[in-house]
Amino acid sequence: MAKYRLVLLRHGEGAWNKENRFCSWVDQKLSSDGIKEAQNCGRHLKALGFEFDLVFTSVLSRSIQTAWLILEEMGQEWVPIQSSWRLNERHYGALIGLNRAEMALNHGEEQVRIWRRSYDVTPPPISETHPYYEEIYNDRRYKCSDVSQDNLPKAESLKDVLDRLLPYWNEKIVPELRSGKMILISAHGNSSRALLKHVEGISDEDIINVTLPTGVPILLELDENLHPLGPHQFLGDQEAIQAAIKKVEDQGKVKSTE
Repeated sequence: MAKYRLVLLRHGEGAWNKENRFCSWVDQKLSSDGIKEAQNCGRHLKALGFEFDLVFTSVLSRSIQTAWLILEEMGQEWVPIQSSWRLNERHYGALIGLNRAEMALNHGEEQVRIWRRSYDVTPPPISETHPYYEEIYNDRRYKCSDVSQDNLPKAESLKDVLDRLLPYWNEKIVPELRSGKMILISAHGNSSRALLKHVEGISDEDIINVTLPTGVPILLELDENLHPLGPHQFLGDQEAIQAAIKKVEDQGKVKSTE
């Protein structure tokens, strides 16, 4: 029997997910489909009998909005939420705002897959001339973070995401888990992948094959040493989940002209 249970998910579809653009640290709200995904997630978790004691999110709106909608559907709006930039999506540097399919056409599908899914490859850093640089680095949410603005990343590999996430996991989330709280983490595709890599011991090579659809809860069951009792479980209709995973994977492919 599991000593600890944790639910992790990638937020519902965001506006730029729908447009197939690298969103990263640009703050986007959920799309209409993303709102439905979050609400459906909440209804499913309620039907399964989950009762949360604490929720962790990033400081990006799509992560927080997803958590709000889930808790509302579950009738658990009172559950405390803690937010940190350390759960933010991966910083895609100069790629922010670009269309993935167009990038695949210009740079090749394999290069885009490496940028999106590999463990230790960092995209080109964002520069001060980037159209979204000022929007990101003048945002008030980062002026009260636990690092100075000068030390915020300008681009990240998945390894970099894990490096900035681990202190928060070990110092904030793990103690709450060990105290017996049932926790929901509403995060992003890459911060969730990084956490899964750490908890499940996924190799640097195999993590490239881990793809997470939006709005699908993942159950982790852990022993007293926080080791997984088995592989993570996607909760919901498995056929629909596999179709959603394929949809995410296809975002980095050249768009068919048919």
